[in-house]
Amino acid sequence: MGERARWPLRRATQHEQTMTTLKRKFGTETNLVGAWLSIGHPTVAEVTATSGFDFVLIDTEHTTLSLETVEDMSRAVDAAAGDTKTLVRVPSDDPVRIKRVLDIGVAGIMVPSIETATEARKIVQSVTYPPEGIRGVASGRAAAYGDDFQQYVETASETITTVVQIETQTGLDNADAIAAVDGIDAVFVGPADLSANLGIFGEWENDRLDTAIDRVVSAGESAEIPVGTLVVDPADIETRVEQEFDFLIVGKDTTHLSTANERIRERYEKEVSQQTATSLSED
Repeated sequence: MGERARWPLRRATQHEQTMTTLKRKFGTETNLVGAWLSIGHPTVAEVTATSGFDFVLIDTEHTTLSLETVEDMSRAVDAAAGDTKTLVRVPSDDPVRIKRVLDIGVAGIMVPSIETATEARKIVQSVTYPPEGIRGVASGRAAAYGDDFQQYVETASETITTVVQIETQTGLDNADAIAAVDGIDAVFVGPADLSANLGIFGEWENDRLDTAIDRVVSAGESAEIPVGTLVVDPADIETRVEQEFDFLIVGKDTTHLSTANERIRERYEKEVSQQTATSLSED
């Protein structure tokens, strides 16, 4: 990974420090680790943020989370001890939705199902203020409710992390061009959608999926930007690391909850069964 010196040299405001850290990490470091959040409650976000992750990803594509909930979850992450930042996966490349999420003051966005360099450039425009971009100007939480208004507008494009997902055959065909778009900080492989769109849903060991992953990883390497993916099963971490992903999102809150509940219930039932068997044998 090559280093990119495009950060402001002047002393950053507290808000800029919050958001610049993650963008700089994506630009200069490897092996970042994130956590996937689907449960719309600040406590879940806060607890997760205390676990040493570089970032949490709040999913609003496949959940019912409102902007108010996302804002509360972001506040919880900011309030937690440590340096964890917040990314939000938006439902689509809708520039209105993107600007409303960014106005919350999160560190950046992830946009699903990007298929061409033109679409990627549209994303960059959506996170960038005029005249280079199309993001509407407002003095919301991102600009400290007006206290950092002018400074925020002048520097926002240098502080917002922009991640795009490649999940289709068309996206694979254009992976090099997408990764090369100036302003894209990272590429993310959506394993479930990608396998489905390739006609091999859930076939995680399929050679076609491996080839597709290699293609995206190579595109990121050529563009000198990191490529990541999601791992739900801890047993898959070794494989994804061997595939040379630069960062991983490890696990989902709903999966952690379900797995832990099942594990402790099974342990209780096993203990009760053993005690019952012992009692019967003694009788």
